[in-house]
Amino acid sequence: MVVEAAKRDAESVVTALYVRTRQLHLEAEKSGILSEILHGTAGRDGYTLLLRNLHPAYRAIEAGIERHRDNPILAPLASHPLARTPAIESDLAALAGADWHERLPVLPAAEAYAQRIAEVSEGDGSRLIAHAYTRYLGDLNGGQIVRRLLEKTMQLSAGELAHYDFSAIGDPATLKTDYREALERAGAAAPDAAAVIEEGAVAFTCNIALSVAVQQHLEA
Repeated sequence: MVVEAAKRDAESVVTALYVRTRQLHLEAEKSGILSEILHGTAGRDGYTLLLRNLHPAYRAIEAGIERHRDNPILAPLASHPLARTPAIESDLAALAGADWHERLPVLPAAEAYAQRIAEVSEGDGSRLIAHAYTRYLGDLNGGQIVRRLLEKTMQLSAGELAHYDFSAIGDPATLKTDYREALERAGAAAPDAAAVIEEGAVAFTCNIALSVAVQQHLEA
């Protein structure tokens, strides 16, 4: 029984991604604008700029998954429509006005992050699994804590926090379980699991760079 459990853990892409990125996750929480958000010291402008610069990454992930929806590797992810791009656009309009896409800059770190996702969308797209893990499982897990922090520290309204609102799709806890299972199925079908795991580290590195860039832009 212990051997079988260990074997299951060894084959779990989600567990492997968690282990590979654990230290990077801790680093991300201590870096840039995300650190300020978690400590309750960030302002609305900082959060809005971060959201603006996450928008290209989400758009790239969702375009990649849609492109590969008939691919047996990514089909499990495509069957769970967690797309956040429309919600992010709604939040940005509420936070910065309808012309947010003109008023708020896209920083080089955001362009690099989205470009990386576009690159891994080529071929069989299997490395997209790592980016989906980082963003969507994050939104369903720690993102719910961030939502409560934003409500408390910035007094953001529900209309400004659609990014973290999954109520139209389902209960976040149930969605998290279902999406984890979808990630596991996708990972099991990937021809190179090690590449997927290493891409998880790249995804977190991109997020750290973006968080730092947002903070630096605000301080410039």
